[in-house]
Amino acid sequence: MVKVSDFSLYRRLTTEGTLSEPTGVPHPQFALPSTVNWMHALALLITKSNLNFKSALTNYSTITLKKFNPQEENTIFEQLLFALHQLSALESLRSATCKADVARVGIVAWYYGVYSAASAMVAAQDGSFQDDHTGTANAWDRQFGATDKLIFPFSLRVSSLVESHYKDEIEKIKDGSSFPLTSKPSNTEEAHGACVAYLSGNADYWKWKTEENIKNSKDFKQLGVANFRSKVARDMRDKRLSGKSVCFLHQAIRYRGKANYREALFLGHGGFAKNLLTDYMDDLSIVLYGFVAMSGAFVSKRIGPQLWNDYLSDLDTHKSFTLSPSKVWS
Repeated sequence: MVKVSDFSLYRRLTTEGTLSEPTGVPHPQFALPSTVNWMHALALLITKSNLNFKSALTNYSTITLKKFNPQEENTIFEQLLFALHQLSALESLRSATCKADVARVGIVAWYYGVYSAASAMVAAQDGSFQDDHTGTANAWDRQFGATDKLIFPFSLRVSSLVESHYKDEIEKIKDGSSFPLTSKPSNTEEAHGACVAYLSGNADYWKWKTEENIKNSKDFKQLGVANFRSKVARDMRDKRLSGKSVCFLHQAIRYRGKANYREALFLGHGGFAKNLLTDYMDDLSIVLYGFVAMSGAFVSKRIGPQLWNDYLSDLDTHKSFTLSPSKVWS
């Protein structure tokens, strides 16, 4: 008689854990829906609002022209090229027969498209370039998130990680909308609620991460305490938390790590992904399209029509990927 193996990768990872997750990795049937449903919520809101290059240009009608040196201009052009290339990749991945085959690389393409487009916006705003992800998110939030220069839903943010502050902000942003990330939104009201729920969860995460960093700091260890129950420890914590915010780009950073790097079971094992990923590649592409359109509109107003049209003409002539820039930026 052939012995039937009792090997179960699902059981091993969720109960025995790994070196990086010693208490067990999260169960994908609980973790995966929030990943899929946030992106679907964003796609619903972007589609409903008809966010595209023309509508973004209207939003940026008061943005003024700025003079850049060649290196600054070239940084802007380079980052937009990166973003457009990632969007072209997603457009191609939409036709894949098995969505689980391409979901993980789709997440990477989506994130780096957002990251590059955001970098282009920052460079077009103040001529700077940050060579790390958190630095770029912080600069983008200062230059855009904390102002009125972003288009909904990319404008959703909380301005502080002090729990009482961001909880109040979340309630105001909700505006009566509430929807669980465990369910797939089907209309804009549900989508709004799902996006606010995801923002709230990210605020909780970044608050926890900041608190852990504080606990490991030299200043905190000198207090001789183990938690934030004492007034001096709370003051130290709240001072740090009050100076931190969470914007769309902070959420995107965590999304890449959570969905792409963290769990092997997330997208590549069992039947969970197959049942949930039907529209996922479409949603990733729709959301990145909206973000890249917004970024291009802002950049075009900053550098002026002559240089912008020369850039598009060059891309149309010499690009090596499929997607035409005029499809996104016209």
